[in-house]
Amino acid sequence: MFLNGTAMSGQKDHSAIDGATFICTIRTAPNFRFFAVRDEFPGLFPVDVDGAAILGELYEMTDELLIDGLLPQEPAELELGWIELEDSSTVNAMILQPERLVAGDKVVDIADLGGWRAYQAHLEANERARPLLDLDV
Repeated sequence: MFLNGTAMSGQKDHSAIDGATFICTIRTAPNFRFFAVRDEFPGLFPVDVDGAAILGELYEMTDELLIDGLLPQEPAELELGWIELEDSSTVNAMILQPERLVAGDKVVDIADLGGWRAYQAHLEANERARPLLDLDV
């Protein structure tokens, strides 16, 4: 299973995969755009052009752990699917289903940042900059 968001190591939902075996950090093939949804979770979205390789973690887990542990924690906007990794292997991953987004949802294309942690660091840097610019009101 390829994880690219809140279930990765050190993230808030990592406990949902207790018992899974970490294999490696790896990137997807460059066939995706990557979106932050409401700044709560990311979503991979396959594209035919202008794709990017997205950084994540590869885990081995039982079907039981996937079905009973991870999937119940996943947002409704995501669905289990298959993706290609940079090494040409095919693995499971959660895929963004745009038709499940709600009008008005904040959705930001973060593919050029390369991964969820980079986006989180970007948000944290912006928060630290607010007082410097006297933006805290």
